[in-house]
Amino acid sequence: MTATPDRERLAVEMRVTARHLFEHALAEASIDRAFQRNVDCERGVLRVCDDLYDLNSYSRVFVVALGKAAHAMVNALGMQAGDRFEGIVASSAEPASQIRGFRYFLGGHPTPNQESIRAAEAMLKSLSAQTAASLVIFLLSGGGSSIAEKPIDDEISLADLIATYRVLVLSGAPIAEINAIRKHLSAIKGGRLARAAHSAQQVSLLVSDVPDNTPDALASGPTMPDSTSVEDCQAIAAKYGMLEQFPASVRELFQRRALEETPKSDDPAFHRARWWPILSNASLLDAAKAEAQRQGFAVEVDNSCDDWDYVRAADYLLDRVRELRKKSERVCLISGGEVTVKVTNGGTGGRNQQFALACAGKIAGESITVLSAGTDGIDGNSAAAGAVADGSTHERAKARGLDLQASLAGFNAYAFFNALGDAVVTGPTGNNLRDLRVLLGY
Repeated sequence: MTATPDRERLAVEMRVTARHLFEHALAEASIDRAFQRNVDCERGVLRVCDDLYDLNSYSRVFVVALGKAAHAMVNALGMQAGDRFEGIVASSAEPASQIRGFRYFLGGHPTPNQESIRAAEAMLKSLSAQTAASLVIFLLSGGGSSIAEKPIDDEISLADLIATYRVLVLSGAPIAEINAIRKHLSAIKGGRLARAAHSAQQVSLLVSDVPDNTPDALASGPTMPDSTSVEDCQAIAAKYGMLEQFPASVRELFQRRALEETPKSDDPAFHRARWWPILSNASLLDAAKAEAQRQGFAVEVDNSCDDWDYVRAADYLLDRVRELRKKSERVCLISGGEVTVKVTNGGTGGRNQQFALACAGKIAGESITVLSAGTDGIDGNSAAAGAVADGSTHERAKARGLDLQASLAGFNAYAFFNALGDAVVTGPTGNNLRDLRVLLGY
């Protein structure tokens, strides 16, 4: 990119535009708007999407809200259906305020903490007390896997559980494979919360941060039949060399082949259960696409690189933008889902900033802008949701004494982008719909 004033102004404008597309998509795919579309209550009859529940016909209505969006979801339920519910809320953030009748737990993320164990135990105890005259409403969102957790085997301590989660998260495995193992090690996941509430009528509202074709991976599927098996877990652990890294209590379960199978679709726990996805990554992409078209871009959506290694994904998406640019003057390529990063030594950053940094090294001098950010507002172990990079990033970094390749190799993307003012910082959003990548060619 030639450093003329016009080119510099255009580069700044495109960085602003990329941020706007992300922020607009976040606002359009909000929890409140999703509940307004899908939930209401008139004369004691609760509508959840296409289902109707006469609340007066149940002796008890109990709500379990779990995940990063738990506070937003339980608040939205109250806004749409009134202050009539009781239950449990487990999230990784403190609530702005508490709703009467609910017990609140501050679980850990990305690894469980003692409060995660307490939350899981409270859920199991309350759900097992429900009867055939009860209605249980589950409000599930991403992050739930660690926010509430209880090991299936009492020999697995909290320290062992945390160590196991670290092995899984840093393995480079896609989320569905990580969650397959989490399910089989958990007393609440893979349909086991539904089994605890087997007597009750159940309905789950899902704000999904997993691929649309694997809804039971959301929060490791506590209320859904599990599509994965013990044999899958054995294969995944072998594929990524996890067994040697697991603590002894977990490794021994695998070696003895002592993992218990999770409930499947024919389990009686699911006979009176329904599940409704009300928000997903697709909601986000649709909103970003509509706004980019309104701004005059020729828009393409390409999710091919979901769960790819970040370098491979960067090469693929940048090649796509270059091809699209041959046909149109202003192009916008939108990509959803998540890329994977196998961290070998830890700096401060996350998969979105690492992806953006990899792109920055490949587009130096080109008229391309790349944004990658997480909808939960938290990218890895950093204070940012993601970052923006463009053809001027490398030169601007050198002028500030920043080493792009060293930052990339050290997985230290946050310090790099923060110094340039190109970190995308939203704070926790109370939502979680996977990641959004926006690539602009101009």
